Amino acid sequence: MHQALIQAADRLRQAERGGLACAPIRGLIAEALADEPASDPVSLAYAVQRHNAQIAQSQGRRPVGRKIGLTARSVQQQLGVEQPDFGVLFADLARGDGQPIAWDDCAQPKVEAEIALVLEQDLPHERHTLADLLRAIAFALPAIEVVGSRIANWDIRLVDTIADNASAGLFVLGSRPVKLEQLDLVGCGMSLSLRGEPVSTGAGAACLDNPLNAALWLADTMARLGEPLRAGDILLTGALGPMVSARPGDVFTAHIQGLGSVSAAFAAQEARP
Repeated sequence: MHQALIQAADRLRQAERGGLACAPIRGLIAEALADEPASDPVSLAYAVQRHNAQIAQSQGRRPVGRKIGLTARSVQQQLGVEQPDFGVLFADLARGDGQPIAWDDCAQPKVEAEIALVLEQDLPHERHTLADLLRAIAFALPAIEVVGSRIANWDIRLVDTIADNASAGLFVLGSRPVKLEQLDLVGCGMSLSLRGEPVSTGAGAACLDNPLNAALWLADTMARLGEPLRAGDILLTGALGPMVSARPGDVFTAHIQGLGSVSAAFAAQEARP
């Protein structure tokens, strides 16, 4: 692994460990790319993400699934990409529905409502059909992803967010599983409220036209990378509406038609000055 990529990974880990946001790492990606012209910046950014994920696992953190980002067409156009990205979900990133979230548990938190899918079968093929995916999904849950960035002021480009584990922060799952046949994943409406006041609205179609499209892309991508999705994995399929910045004491509730509600509650006081 190129020394510049190791430096990028170290910078992100130190920012996470110390709670102080760091400078973007895209310059280090560019430095590595200059020495490895046969590579591409996206693959190098994923190398940084994978390096830190391996270190996290060696320290005992348990991966429990994947998150999908950049599922909104508008965000893809903003970053000049034509496909989503992904990051690793770890068990220690999960928080209980409505339970207080310590403010310093997530860097520069923003909140978005999503549909989570939980698998009951492996997805090992490099090209899956929709039928493969439908058979593999046990149930869906409403979810709130607390997106976080280790990079100061969210000054990110595509390679920054990929390297930073797709800006993964925390996630909260609802507690009432629903079978897919009971859902309209495309037409389901979503409302995200802050203490009862709507702050973001959307629908299933906002996620790559159908959350299953995002999940199918992820399944194929992970299989091609030799890390196929497995039974028990949680998939956060992507935002159903605009993300909203959080502040200490905020309580967000997401309601998704057919799935019910889930809440993310932030503690009232910041732990760090």
